[in-house]
Amino acid sequence: MAEEKLKILYLMKILLEETDKDHILSAVALSEIMEKKYDLPCHRKTIYGDIERLQRFGLNIVQVKGDVQGYYVEGRTFSLPELKLLVDAVQSSRFITRRKSEELIGKLEKLTSRENARLLQRQVYIYDRPKADNETIFNNVDMIHIAMNQNRRITFKYCEWTVQKRLVQKKGGAVYEVSPWSLVWDDENYYLVAYEEAAGKLKHYRVDKMVDTRVTSLARTGKERFEGFDLPAFSKKTFGMYGGEDVNVTLECVNAMAGVMIDRFGRDIMMVPAGEGHFRIHVVVSVSPQFFGWLTGLGAQVQLLAPDRVRSEYRDYLQGILNNME
Repeated sequence: MAEEKLKILYLMKILLEETDKDHILSAVALSEIMEKKYDLPCHRKTIYGDIERLQRFGLNIVQVKGDVQGYYVEGRTFSLPELKLLVDAVQSSRFITRRKSEELIGKLEKLTSRENARLLQRQVYIYDRPKADNETIFNNVDMIHIAMNQNRRITFKYCEWTVQKRLVQKKGGAVYEVSPWSLVWDDENYYLVAYEEAAGKLKHYRVDKMVDTRVTSLARTGKERFEGFDLPAFSKKTFGMYGGEDVNVTLECVNAMAGVMIDRFGRDIMMVPAGEGHFRIHVVVSVSPQFFGWLTGLGAQVQLLAPDRVRSEYRDYLQGILNNME
């Protein structure tokens, strides 16, 4: 009796791992795999009854009739294109280490047939992108979610990179205590948005630069500040998650820059025609060196028109670059 129960479980495993609409297995082939791979004697006639039981259980097994007869599993939780998308997201995420990426992708491969899993493996080797070395991010994310669910503060030590490529603790290993309110994925990095009571304002921290993260017994503060915090607007106006003074600026762009502006500030921006082949936009940005760097990268196709104070700061920024070149 125990052997019969094992047979139906292994049959389900074979169907899930070996079959899809392009890879069909007959009852004879299924019984042969059962005997060779799992050393369980199985007659093809028993396969029919077990497949019927699995169908009643809810496994979507399709029977193919005609010249090529057999069975395959259809309607999995994720389609192959969806899995490829997830694999690419995991592989391209800088904050997920190479080892953890391979581990996660291995788990994703188990959600499809063995043949389709090979296509996912091919997906992995196409890319060669910088990856993080610090795996504490997974513990950090877990601690942050626990703290938010339990309405608790967290403590951690914050780090920075040195020219020796070492991650060292800032402020001599000082302990930061904050109230976590949200996690934001921006510019290929993961950030914590938290309220720091000592400073009396919301701040953001790179999650991969946090170490020794712990949940405290203290209740969170800063709820009123966070309720008025517009995360989408914050992401639009900040560059590289570097904060600065919020200023309403005017930009004049060539029409070819329309897509760049929409990608950066959203489809709801108003693009006002400004002479032949140009348009203007008025947007709120956090003025910082990162904003000036973004603007510089767009070259002569985008001009900063106003306000004069920010234009002057931008001119000084560019002059500083020229001075360094000299």
